[in-house]
Amino acid sequence: MSKSYIDIHCHPSLKPYGKSFKYQPQKQNRLNTGRKNSIWHYSPPNFIERHVNLLLTLTKFTQTDLTALAKTDCNIVIISLYPFEKHFLKDRMLGFKFIPDLLVNLAAGVSQKRIDNLRNHSSYFQDLNDEYNYYMQLHNMAQIIDDVTFTYRLVSSYSEITNNIKTSTAKRKIISLVPSIEGAHAFETGLDKDKDTADEATVLQHIETVKKWDHKPFFVTLAHHFYNEICGHARSISIGLIEKEQNRGLNTDITELGFKVIDKLLDNSDNKRILIDVKHMSTAARKTYYKLLETKYINENIPIIVSHGALNGKRSIEEWKISDSKLSENFSDVDINFYDSEIVRIAKSKGLFGLQLDERRIGSKKAIRSSRVYWPNTKRRYENKSQLIWNQIQRIGEILNENGLFCWETVAIGSDFDGIINPIKGLWTAENIKDIKPYLIQNAENYLKSNASKLQAQNQISAEEIIDRLLFINADAFLKRNFN
Repeated sequence: MSKSYIDIHCHPSLKPYGKSFKYQPQKQNRLNTGRKNSIWHYSPPNFIERHVNLLLTLTKFTQTDLTALAKTDCNIVIISLYPFEKHFLKDRMLGFKFIPDLLVNLAAGVSQKRIDNLRNHSSYFQDLNDEYNYYMQLHNMAQIIDDVTFTYRLVSSYSEITNNIKTSTAKRKIISLVPSIEGAHAFETGLDKDKDTADEATVLQHIETVKKWDHKPFFVTLAHHFYNEICGHARSISIGLIEKEQNRGLNTDITELGFKVIDKLLDNSDNKRILIDVKHMSTAARKTYYKLLETKYINENIPIIVSHGALNGKRSIEEWKISDSKLSENFSDVDINFYDSEIVRIAKSKGLFGLQLDERRIGSKKAIRSSRVYWPNTKRRYENKSQLIWNQIQRIGEILNENGLFCWETVAIGSDFDGIINPIKGLWTAENIKDIKPYLIQNAENYLKSNASKLQAQNQISAEEIIDRLLFINADAFLKRNFN
């Protein structure tokens, strides 16, 4: 099996599916890689695009198109289906309707036709199905890249992943795509920013429908950017003109409908359970969900998933002002990020924590400034930027070691590539994972030289294994245990 990396949260379809609305018929996934509505369309950042990102944090290039994944020899990816939320699009900004359209299009890299569709459609569930069907159009269809024939296949179990790997050869390779959903608004909630519109029976029926897909989602991110009538969300938007659109439902708890949604998702009848990703949930909702796992579901062995997250350096949701490590000054102290005590919960549940490769989340402003390289120097950039990632890995390891747990098996990569992120500079696309790997290993080696004796015997493993666990082993083991 190739050991490049496994990404547990990315959006390969967001840009090409958005571009597909420019063409007739709409929503078509083209096999021709030259077409921008093809999920195989390869568009790495050029010199200008990299510098636009450096200056304006705009990510117009593709990061996890299937060609990029093929070139990096990545053979397992958890894809995120995301019905784009309408509330990004205010009616007017500064008196002009085109300004919110322009901002969203610049940030997401979709198309004006997609923006028009977002304004006018009235069903998140239909949008979810359309994106799923977009993937299915090229499911198992051949694409030649660098003289190797590739296909992607949506998969329904780890055994299918194993079979895809066994049948791959040097000249014919299969990329396994594991579906997930970002935002339970996908089941038809939160359509109106100012009032509740969800119909309970419809929402629960939509979950039942999704469970019957040929390739049901592995997990669902319960919350997202805006109130969805299911649970409160954490602050995730800092753009002043849009920020207040998040205010309704911000930091609230799980609703009555939300408890029913959780029960429906976790119902394991016919082996159809869909796990829950706690990213984007408010701290109040996270606390309630953890309590639910400790009571109603105590005998169910349900793992806690954070598909794309980072530490905030604070002790716990209750003791949110207290830091227990000098590393905390390098972390972004916001409650969409996670507390030390939550890491222990995730590990004890045999869960998984996907590390988000977004500078806005992974480091404090001070740490980001310290990591900047002002003159072109690739080696120096990777050295500096790898430190941002290593700080998170190190602290997670220390927290778990202090609690008597195997400390290197909980963290994985949940890049959020092709989502609306500001990527770590130099780590532009999936292809750059291999470039930064040696620097991550060097960080681990430097840490072990001074700190190995502080680790419990079970945690004294090699630097290379620590990074292999981050990039591949942990996510693979998690899928093997839970994706069936």
